[in-house]
Amino acid sequence: MRRRDFIKFFGGAALWPLSAQAQQPERMRLIGILLPAAVGDPAAKRQLAAFVRQLEELGWAEGRNLQIDYRWGAGEPERMQVFAKELVELKPNVILARSTPVTAALLRQTRTIPIVFTVVSDPVGEGFVESLARPGGNVTGFTNVEFSLTGKWLELLKEIAPGIKRVAFIFDPKLAPGGGSYYTRLIEASAATSAVVPTVAPVHDAVEIERAIGEFAREQNGGLVVLPDATTLGHRELIVALAARHRVPAIYAFRDIVVDGGLISYGIDIVEQYRQAAGYVDRILKGAKPAELPVQLPAKFEMTINLKTAKTLSLDVPLLLQQRADEVIE
Repeated sequence: MRRRDFIKFFGGAALWPLSAQAQQPERMRLIGILLPAAVGDPAAKRQLAAFVRQLEELGWAEGRNLQIDYRWGAGEPERMQVFAKELVELKPNVILARSTPVTAALLRQTRTIPIVFTVVSDPVGEGFVESLARPGGNVTGFTNVEFSLTGKWLELLKEIAPGIKRVAFIFDPKLAPGGGSYYTRLIEASAATSAVVPTVAPVHDAVEIERAIGEFAREQNGGLVVLPDATTLGHRELIVALAARHRVPAIYAFRDIVVDGGLISYGIDIVEQYRQAAGYVDRILKGAKPAELPVQLPAKFEMTINLKTAKTLSLDVPLLLQQRADEVIE
């Protein structure tokens, strides 16, 4: 063999493994997602789409270096527990959880797999984390409530409907933070300064929602504060319809409900929170530990008003309130 051929042969052989290595597919990572909503919930689909798009911007693409397994709790604690067990058995690299009951279900199954939660009201009180600044375990994430929020809901409800003297707080104690005690503490604290008589209206299903709103609406000058949990969100169309039928002003925590006919909302931008959660998931996939990532409080609350709904309720929304709103639906 001539010297030139010898160099070509062995030079090519030396380069071949490097070329082949460059063509190897990226290592696949697995994300589990457990949601309290039902399969096909339109709002949940929009929020998940934002999460996936943000992951793509950070370099993670399904089918290339990422696999995502979804589970849907449909507002049923038993299903959440079953699906939490299923996801943990898949041994994902990280799990995205929405809501207090979903996060609690996952933590019953694992204290090692990283979990990033969204829309959790009281992670310290629930025992999910040691503190907001130093979570200390396998879970961290993003909250949706601060202590003053209930008072703000009452303030806005009275501003848009000044005649309100009674307010019913609707929530499902099985799915609400602290079994409902977190909300009742906020209600008691805020009602004392708002000049309204508060009524706690615990509900568990559509029948109880219809009964609670119907009974409350028998007397005049009432308003509703619909607290966010899987039951009230899963039956949001029913609640909006009942509020319209009984002509009861209602305030909600999320914009999507007002877009679908609710009167007014004040709360976090959930789509933005899912984008932020994607950032934490990205950092964990790249080696960060949940214990090192502080729990994030809401940086901003947004107000949406539906003037068409206000008109059907014979409410004249003050111009100053409209100007303060982030979105006005006409």
